[in-house]
Amino acid sequence: MKDIRNKLIELLKTGYCTPQIAQLARKLNQPSTTLHYNIKRLEKEGAIKSYGAVFDYKKIGHGFCTFVLISLSPDEYGNPERIASELSKHPQIESVDICTGDWEIVLKVRVKDQEDYYDLIKNVISGKGIVKIKSLTSLKQIKSEFVELEK
Repeated sequence: MKDIRNKLIELLKTGYCTPQIAQLARKLNQPSTTLHYNIKRLEKEGAIKSYGAVFDYKKIGHGFCTFVLISLSPDEYGNPERIASELSKHPQIESVDICTGDWEIVLKVRVKDQEDYYDLIKNVISGKGIVKIKSLTSLKQIKSEFVELEK
């Protein structure tokens, strides 16, 4: 059998998942048609943006997780969306948030190891308009995407 796990993981990370209607119907004690109707309605209203898998990132080679706090230069401060949009194009950057306080942007980064993180900082995050960064490395993740990872 052909090993396509890496390709499959990339697709699952970008939303190629669907809800398990039969399991939801049993859990909610509702007919599957009712669930299907309500899910389609939530999708149409924009309440559901995407479906995705929750991974054990160590097992798929993305076990190094870091939160990156970014301070922008004064000329970029008025338009943080520009830099945030550029950063969001990189697959190693899982989330990008514009925030208040001492830092303008917070990133969640997932890479294989510290060396890959260093390359990302050097080649992507240390760009024009970014004057200061602070990295907070996750030691252990307990919950992700509303799923408890350890009991």
